[in-house]
Amino acid sequence: MEASRDDFVIAVRSAFLKKSNKQRFSLVSLIIICLIFLTLGKFQFSLIDYLRITLKEVVYRSSFIVSVPENYAKNLFFGTRQHFDLYNNLKSLEVENKVLKSENLNNIYLKNENDRLRKIVDDYFISSEAIIGKVLIDKSSPFLRSVIINRGSKDRVELGMAVMDKSYLIGKVVEVSFTTSRVLLLSDLNSKVPVDIMPNNIQSILSGTGDNEGVIQYTRQQDLIEENAIAFTSGAGGLFKSGIPIGKIFKDSSNNKTLVSFFSDFSQLRYVKIISFKEETE
Repeated sequence: MEASRDDFVIAVRSAFLKKSNKQRFSLVSLIIICLIFLTLGKFQFSLIDYLRITLKEVVYRSSFIVSVPENYAKNLFFGTRQHFDLYNNLKSLEVENKVLKSENLNNIYLKNENDRLRKIVDDYFISSEAIIGKVLIDKSSPFLRSVIINRGSKDRVELGMAVMDKSYLIGKVVEVSFTTSRVLLLSDLNSKVPVDIMPNNIQSILSGTGDNEGVIQYTRQQDLIEENAIAFTSGAGGLFKSGIPIGKIFKDSSNNKTLVSFFSDFSQLRYVKIISFKEETE
């Protein structure tokens, strides 16, 4: 019994030795074959070139076939993640759209309510169609701060019409000829415009300084005017409708004045809008 077990162990060991010899032989054979190919490649045998090309093609094709499942899995992963990202973005946009719709409805309601209240206090104005005018060079102006525009009575321009740069008030028409008009800017010393200073709703008069800003005058509430408050037209006097933005408040501590920095740069005016505001009649 003991002899048979020894025979079995010897047989197994012999098999492993044979396998090791085969592996060594295979490795030596591969080294020899590679050396032969390298040696023959130097002599530029056509057979060796074809064989080399064939081996490269086999390697390229094999690597492509092996990479197909990997690329498919990668594309599937990124495609799935992109799908979920788009879905999440869609949901967030739907929520944002609902919020904007509700805000828009609220704005419509506030606008209608504001129009109704203005009618009650006789402060409701409608605007005419805007006339677009080009600012011309004016060197012989008798005014300190005024410009000439290339629109006149032939274009339905009238005295007192408001002149705006985008949505900001910059002055009013003070002279009209057949083809041109003169605009008195808010910065002129002769300019006086009733304003409403927000957010404290302080009524005052904006006067020109002859420079690039205006000054707040004729108010007993100077101390209540905040820095960076906004000056709007108040609508008093019926010349301009209320609520047209003019500029931002800042304080000059050197002479204790409350000044207004205009939203528009009067030195850079090129095109302006001329509009007439009229009270609505039923």
